[in-house]
Amino acid sequence: MAANLVMTGILEKMTGKDKDYRYMATSDLLNELNKDSFKPDSDLEIKLSNIIIQQLDDVAGDVSGLAVKCLALLVKKVSEARIVEMANKLCDKLLNAKDQHRDIASIAVKTIVAEVATQSLAQSILVVVTPQLIKGITGPGMSTEIKCECLDILCDILHKFGNIMVADHELLLGALLSQLNSNQASVRKKTVSCIASLASSLSDDLLAKATIEVVQNLRSKGKKSEMTRTNIQMIGALSRAVGYRFGPHLGDTVPVLINYCTSASENDEELREYSLQALESFLLRCPRDISSYCDEILHLSLEYLNYDPNFTDNMEEDSNEESHEEEEDDESANEYTDDEDVSWKVRRAAAKCLAALIVSRPELLSKLYEEACPKLIDRFKEREENVKMDVFNTFIELLRQTGNVTKGQNDMNELSPRWLLKQEVPKIVRSINRQLREKSIKTKVGAFSVLKELVVVLPDCLADLIGSLIPGIEKALSDKSSTSNLKIEALIFTRLVLASHSPPVFHPHIEALSGPVLSAVGERYYKVTAEALRVCGEVVRVVRPNTEGFGFDFKAYVQPIYNAIMSRLTNQDQDQEVKECAISCMGLVVATFGDSLSAELPTCLPVLVDRMGNEITRLTAVKAFAVISASPLQIDLSCVLEHVITELTGFLRKANRALRQATLGTLNSLIVAYGDSIGPSAYEVIIVELSALISDSDLHMTALALELCCTLMADRRPSPNVGLAVRNKVLPQALILIKSSLLQGQALLALQNFFAALVYSANTSFDALLDSLLSSAKPSPQSGGVAKQALYSIAQCVAVLCLAAGDQKCLSTVEMLTEILKDDSSTNSAKQHLALLCLGEIGRRKDLSSHVHIENIVIESFQSPFEEIKSAASYALGNIAVGNLSKYLPFILDQIDNQQKKQYLLLHSLKEVIVRQSVDKAEFQDSSVEKILKLLFNHCESEEEGVRNVVAECLGKVALIEPAKLVPALKVRTTSSAAFTRATVVIAVKYSIVERPEKIDEIIHPEISSFLMLIKDHDRHVRRAAVLALSTFAHNKPNLIKGLLSELLPLLYDQTIVKQELIRTVDLGPFKHIVDDGLELRKAAFECVDTLLDSCLDQVNPSSFIVPYLKSGLDDHYDVKMPCHLILSKLAEKCPSAVLAVLDSLVDPLQKTINFKPKQDAVKQEVDRNEDMIRSALRAIASLNRISGGDCGLKFKSLMTEISRSPALWEKYYSIRNE
Repeated sequence: MAANLVMTGILEKMTGKDKDYRYMATSDLLNELNKDSFKPDSDLEIKLSNIIIQQLDDVAGDVSGLAVKCLALLVKKVSEARIVEMANKLCDKLLNAKDQHRDIASIAVKTIVAEVATQSLAQSILVVVTPQLIKGITGPGMSTEIKCECLDILCDILHKFGNIMVADHELLLGALLSQLNSNQASVRKKTVSCIASLASSLSDDLLAKATIEVVQNLRSKGKKSEMTRTNIQMIGALSRAVGYRFGPHLGDTVPVLINYCTSASENDEELREYSLQALESFLLRCPRDISSYCDEILHLSLEYLNYDPNFTDNMEEDSNEESHEEEEDDESANEYTDDEDVSWKVRRAAAKCLAALIVSRPELLSKLYEEACPKLIDRFKEREENVKMDVFNTFIELLRQTGNVTKGQNDMNELSPRWLLKQEVPKIVRSINRQLREKSIKTKVGAFSVLKELVVVLPDCLADLIGSLIPGIEKALSDKSSTSNLKIEALIFTRLVLASHSPPVFHPHIEALSGPVLSAVGERYYKVTAEALRVCGEVVRVVRPNTEGFGFDFKAYVQPIYNAIMSRLTNQDQDQEVKECAISCMGLVVATFGDSLSAELPTCLPVLVDRMGNEITRLTAVKAFAVISASPLQIDLSCVLEHVITELTGFLRKANRALRQATLGTLNSLIVAYGDSIGPSAYEVIIVELSALISDSDLHMTALALELCCTLMADRRPSPNVGLAVRNKVLPQALILIKSSLLQGQALLALQNFFAALVYSANTSFDALLDSLLSSAKPSPQSGGVAKQALYSIAQCVAVLCLAAGDQKCLSTVEMLTEILKDDSSTNSAKQHLALLCLGEIGRRKDLSSHVHIENIVIESFQSPFEEIKSAASYALGNIAVGNLSKYLPFILDQIDNQQKKQYLLLHSLKEVIVRQSVDKAEFQDSSVEKILKLLFNHCESEEEGVRNVVAECLGKVALIEPAKLVPALKVRTTSSAAFTRATVVIAVKYSIVERPEKIDEIIHPEISSFLMLIKDHDRHVRRAAVLALSTFAHNKPNLIKGLLSELLPLLYDQTIVKQELIRTVDLGPFKHIVDDGLELRKAAFECVDTLLDSCLDQVNPSSFIVPYLKSGLDDHYDVKMPCHLILSKLAEKCPSAVLAVLDSLVDPLQKTINFKPKQDAVKQEVDRNEDMIRSALRAIASLNRISGGDCGLKFKSLMTEISRSPALWEKYYSIRNE
């Protein structure tokens, strides 16, 4: 009750005479409405809505302003009928009231529209409001102001509720199209944005109707030029609103626009500007349908990039006296432009159109270099600064696209974009140098960003031109008028150049450079200082690239650099970035010039140690000491060494992973360099801390810890305690680690070295170590058996251990292992398994032929009933053969011919031999190559897939050793009548393409197409083999296939389609089972496209792939969807325009995937797979959402809304987005 009394009081005061009273009362009402507890009854609702509508017309502006705020809150508190009633009254006011009340009524209606939250309320309001707005727009006698207000409101409504107004679409479209011919420019402008808002929810038929009408307007002769401009703007706005759906209409619109551009009258610049803007929007949003017009658009943009009718280069003053009558004045007038000259707008639109072409058409790069690059460089001299920035940006896009397309390739053939760019570098630098002499700061910043991008794309391209750039850098850094922004750009460029060229290039210029850079270190703005310090670091490296000291006298620079950095290092009150840069820079200075700074070391080293004690700077300081300790100058650290070691040992306990990693590295370098000065007691503490870091949960850390441990044990001073600490603390951890199935790579190598080091360090017996290693393979009652991967790790460590212990120990170990094999009781299968692997590992590293009949003992195990023992035996046999080829290889080949039953295992042994040889670059004897090939080719057609795969791998690896023999032999078999043979030789080619350069590369290059063109073979196994091979080429040697892609890609895309003839139904009695034989092939094809996007982006035309191929893949089987989601994310990052253009058509399959529910009786595995599937789809959606910005279509918006409303999906999406 009390609340109602309060309200009554407020309402009375709101109608008072005094405007201050009214203001206070309205403000009180606002506070009441803000309370969550406020719930008006129906009487109060009526009073409130009436009084607020009344207050809107209050003569005092601040009162009516508050009333609008009240209205926004009221919409949330009162019933639907009230809101509709208020909306109705307000519309009435809008159309019929006096001028001063109309504005506020319009604001009020917009407020109501903005606050509507539910669909039912929206519909009720639209029923009332839409007819009135249409009346306001088309009714006779309505003033321009009313029309504009109504169009504004309608634009808001369509933006928010366009998709629930489908019934009114046709009516609205008719009303709006009629206004495009209005005589009032403001009405036409608002109509354009209104139709654009409507367009995104129109059906295709109505969209076509709208487009046809606009194009007809454009084609009709005798229209006023301002009408034509409006229609051209309309086309641009439509294409921006509907994206790829505008594609079918390009055939009608593009020629008309190009025609207007070229035939517009001299002073109709805006017409040209709007036409170019519309073309830019087509390039970005309809990339697939515009491709046939790209050449025309390119020539048009290049022509208008130079468009400057009122100005010729040789005149300083514009001598065109007759001033063109133009509607609008231009503000940003240069010192010699006449105000009416707006030709700059045309040039700006042309630059942006060209940029759109560059970004959306990677495949045209080489052509763009020939045609557009020289013109762009030439336009750096543009006189209108804003346009100049756009020219710079367009050129930067060209450089970035070159970087994107040629990532990871170093080929510099005559047509590659990088080579073409290299030819232009001198011209670019000449042109940029002119810009660096300009007065304008903005121009200089732009020029440096072009240079910066150039160095990123072509790292060493400026070697011969540095000299000409130095004055520009000096001026930017030391000129009084330079802003911090310019200094930062100049410094970043200097740092990139110093880092990417060889030091002698700069030696003549150090004197000129060092002064400005060092004075920049003293700047007040922290970002300049930080950047200057980074440049200093590079200067230090350049001045003294190595300690032998040749040619360049660095002495003069030591003190100035040291002093500049020291003043920053000792200063406490500055930004963290500056502190970090000063620390790392000082580390470099000490490491590089330490011999010339012996007097200064006692003052500066303690400062660095002090920075280690501070949580914010400790990581940087730890890294600085790593640099110092690795210096070849053997810097004297005696004054701080003990302190540093203590600090570092403490850091090994910290939670911060990066800090622990850096600490391990730094300790390692310190002990290598200064081990003699560090006491054994410090070693013990370090070892205790180390042991806690050894586990398979962080293998990188483990590898570093074990390396450090080996360094500690390598110390020659006898210290029983160190050995003891290692035995008690580290060895138990190492024996747990060795059982991990995750152990691999660096950590496994470190572990092997650790065992070898243990044998060398005096107080650990070999036999005890060997025993503990072998017993770690025993199955334990708690954890069951040991993982297969762990047995391989143990075997490798055993082999390293034996070799480290010397021949005598090695012999006895091999004897012991063969004894285990001879004891053929089936109980100790785990022991035999390990023994075989150990023999293999030892045999690979050492010739075992002194042990008589060892090969026969191993082959005996081929009879074992256990699969893993058979494969271990074939592994052992192969590796023993590696140790002595001449003795064991003939034995294996002979066995393969005679032992049908053991063929598969023997082939595996042969594979081990061949793979090792291809890695170690050993040569086989010719006779054995012949034998091997004959044998392998005999088995190409084997029925068993396992045998065929091993044969293919063997052939591929032999091809690495003997390419001249193998490539022709494989090529002949691509036309074999047996499908299995064709597939095997293609897979063999796949195995022969490895990441490092090999001699097979140039031999196979001319023959590639005969292998890869099997992608059109009628047998699916062969097709899949060809797709896999293409994938490997794309990953390892993209340059070899660049020329074939135009032919291969359509065939590859064809493999991604579901082929009905490969789907068969298997009758299993009670139920039927559908088998899709094409699934593996489709999966492989999509994965191949994924690889091609990384290495051959300029060849893949993404827009022709996304629809229909990727779209169908997103709706395919689980195994196909996963790679498709990855491809979609990758495309979103690399070619956002192509993806945005078809964004809405990709929504349905994604929506289906994230809403899929497994059956009630689904097993856990199916449920988990579906979860992974949903997460994978959400990951793709997250990357789409990153690029979509505000102008994405309604379908995608509603998908995002659906995700945000479902708690389960939103939680997953949120965690994925923040990964």
